[in-house]
Amino acid sequence: MLHFESDYLEGAHPLVLERLMQTNMEKTPGYGTDCYCEAAREKIRRACGAPEAEVHFMVGGTQTNATMITAMLRPYEGVIAAESGHINQHEAGAVEAGGHKVLALPHAEGKLSATDVDRYITDFYQGPSWSAMVAPGMVYISHPTEYGTLYTLGELEALSAVCRKHHVPLFLDGARLGYALASAGTDVTLEAIASLCDVFYIGGTKVGALFGEAVVLPRPGQVKQLDTIIKQRGVLLAKGRLLGLQFDTLFTGGLYMRIARHAIELADKIVRALKEKGYRFLVTPQSNQLFVVMENRQWERISAQVGLEVWEYPDEHHTAVRIATSWATREEDVDALIGML
Repeated sequence: MLHFESDYLEGAHPLVLERLMQTNMEKTPGYGTDCYCEAAREKIRRACGAPEAEVHFMVGGTQTNATMITAMLRPYEGVIAAESGHINQHEAGAVEAGGHKVLALPHAEGKLSATDVDRYITDFYQGPSWSAMVAPGMVYISHPTEYGTLYTLGELEALSAVCRKHHVPLFLDGARLGYALASAGTDVTLEAIASLCDVFYIGGTKVGALFGEAVVLPRPGQVKQLDTIIKQRGVLLAKGRLLGLQFDTLFTGGLYMRIARHAIELADKIVRALKEKGYRFLVTPQSNQLFVVMENRQWERISAQVGLEVWEYPDEHHTAVRIATSWATREEDVDALIGML
């Protein structure tokens, strides 16, 4: 049985495990105050070109999204997101359970439009009853999106400009950020994200770590007592060095980008092969998530041999499935998948 359901099926990169074993019996201070967390913070600041940035480590994407959105919004504010956005579809209402409404807008292949965001916020404050409604207090995007698509630098610049015009923060969910940065043809860099976003995070769970995300606030002091809020929300790890050590390893010697490129290279190999065979894609492939449309009968036959995630049903005769490669995907498994398809 082959498995391409997602990009967090494996454990962690061997170098991460090696560092964890090497330091296992060391005694360090807790809650992210250790030397490994500080070393990771410095490496991340350099990679982002943001020497003053705050860097906080959290254990997973849902916790990170819910914590940062809650921390940055007033009680009467909600967060703008694409209808397909992860916080709107796949996190069991975690943001709304924290008291903040997700304000869902239409999307184009998973992406928000700066024009739509501008219109929504402008129209909101022109309404006669706006003070009795949930105010748009933040814009949330993910890069890559739920459809594996990527924002261009121009699109990010436009969204950032709209957010600054309306004085709302721009939050970028980077759970799969490594795969976005490694994708062929992208003009978005980590430095650009740091200059355009008010808060973002660098995903480790899906890109080589056992678990963990690194939250970056390029301009410090945006949230008063953020450490206290993180503790209150239950996402401050007592053995914080387990997070810092992983990111210190991933950001040493270019490891993070190198393993992300591996996933992209194998995804591109699958795309080339399927295009040659005449397969249709739900959206144009851009990163490590590929959405392939196949006939229902073919999917029924293949599903007995390979694990893929059913994404949607374009019509009664077809099924769109997701193929996800990762830092750990083996080329022999890719070749077997191609042969099977």
